[in-house]
Amino acid sequence: MTAQKKLLMKKWINQNKLTLSGILLGATLGFLYWNFVGCANGKCVIKSNPYYMTLYGGLMGGLLLNIFKK
Repeated sequence: MTAQKKLLMKKWINQNKLTLSGILLGATLGFLYWNFVGCANGKCVIKSNPYYMTLYGGLMGGLLLNIFKK
């Protein structure tokens, strides 16, 4: 990776720090929700699968914190 690409990546991460932290926080909370609450009978499409719940939580967390971005 060249120095210019590293600089661009660092700049992009700094610009989107709030959204990225929202994705990480949402994914963590989504997984924890699946683990502790979830759906015992398996009929809930999102809540019964840990991958779907983690992705859904990450999406919601990223969207939520993205609205505070300047």
